[in-house]
Amino acid sequence: MFLCCWLTLVALIPMTLSTNPGVKVKLTAKGTEYGRQLGMASIQKKLKTIKVADISGKQRVSPIGKVRYSLTNLQIVEVGLPTSALDMVPGTGVRLSISQAFLRLHGNWRVKYLHRIKDSGSFDLRVSDLTITMSIAINSDETGHPAVSTVNCAATVGSASIKFRGGASWLYNLFKKFIDKALRNALQKQICPLVANAVSDLNPQLKTLNVVAKVDQFAEIEYSMVSSPTVSTSSIELGMKGEFYNIGKHQEPPFSPAAFSLPPQTNNMLYIGLSAFTANSAAFVYNTAGALSLYITDDMIPQGTAIRLDTTTFGVFIPQIAKRFPGLTMKLLVKTEKHPVTTFEPNNATVQATCTVTAYAIQPNATLSPLFVLNLESSVSARLFVSGMRLAGAVTLNKMDLTLRTSNVGDFQVTALDSIFQLVLKLVVIPKVNVELAKGYPLPTLGKMKLVNTQLQVLKDYMMIGTDVQFSG
Repeated sequence: MFLCCWLTLVALIPMTLSTNPGVKVKLTAKGTEYGRQLGMASIQKKLKTIKVADISGKQRVSPIGKVRYSLTNLQIVEVGLPTSALDMVPGTGVRLSISQAFLRLHGNWRVKYLHRIKDSGSFDLRVSDLTITMSIAINSDETGHPAVSTVNCAATVGSASIKFRGGASWLYNLFKKFIDKALRNALQKQICPLVANAVSDLNPQLKTLNVVAKVDQFAEIEYSMVSSPTVSTSSIELGMKGEFYNIGKHQEPPFSPAAFSLPPQTNNMLYIGLSAFTANSAAFVYNTAGALSLYITDDMIPQGTAIRLDTTTFGVFIPQIAKRFPGLTMKLLVKTEKHPVTTFEPNNATVQATCTVTAYAIQPNATLSPLFVLNLESSVSARLFVSGMRLAGAVTLNKMDLTLRTSNVGDFQVTALDSIFQLVLKLVVIPKVNVELAKGYPLPTLGKMKLVNTQLQVLKDYMMIGTDVQFSG
């Protein structure tokens, strides 16, 4: 995985026309350093595949005359990359620099001179002061996934030293200057293409970016890019769509993402900012799908609770119910009227929901008799957390407000039902919501990426995850 940490974290490059991103990702210098460390192992592996063709020819050596020689079975046995750097180039991409690198090769030599005298042996060759400089561009392919390519590359080989085994001493002088030139040329021609191949080998890995990630049977989230990455000397920032859609139906919500900026924090490798737009697009999707509704029956109220969902309990507060529907159990339908709205303020995430509550009496033949419909305005506080590669949450009730919409049992004081519905929300509705929220939804990820040392902050209009990363196998 050449430069896998860095480039896979920057694997969020598909560009589409849009306004503001719903999600921003910032890779810091700490992240690129981790990528450099991982990338060197991949480059070493590539350079070990260098194939040096057999070298043969003839040379006139005084006083012996013409000498025929051959160097065969040249194999790379060691690659050293002691010094390297990966630098961000503002407005462009990244530059990889490798210096003081070396290669060690082993091979066989053979000579023939004076028409009949033959000699042979082995040799070890060390190529020193190897330098590589490469510029890497990051683009988007036609599927909205990132793609990387080499813009330019330069490689130089400083010197070569050879040690012969099993031959006469005069052979050293014969072969040294020839091998030094021939092998440097042969190696120099192969280094840049091999490193460029290592860069190209990243593209299948980049294809694993969850540009569209399924959440559940109702929703998926899109992480395509809305603009080119912004590269500075210290970070790379990516703007992503960060929008939920109904599966199979991309309907835009009646609102747009507002602009937001990530703070200049650099302690972690990676920062992910998720705006209120992303959360609100999720609410729009689930509301459109009809998923934000819940039937509540008495068996969902914990045993031992003083309040039951039946006409006897409600009859205490609304006598007409007990008179007209004596001894019947009840059912409630809680349903959102419009999508809930999430707001982010420093250290505080809240969700406002506008719902209706329809109460029914369940007749002995299981038919439902509508009793009344209430308007329910509620506010909950959200606690957000990262679970694996997903963002999850849990909510607690802040306040609720009930008003009467319609009644089939005459007028009554709605405030008398506050205690009942407070209990229903806390014991049934919110636990059900929290079960779903605990499942979370996928964060942008690539391959076998793992988040470590994760911290989450709620800021003005967005929340931010600061994290380090690890890649496995």
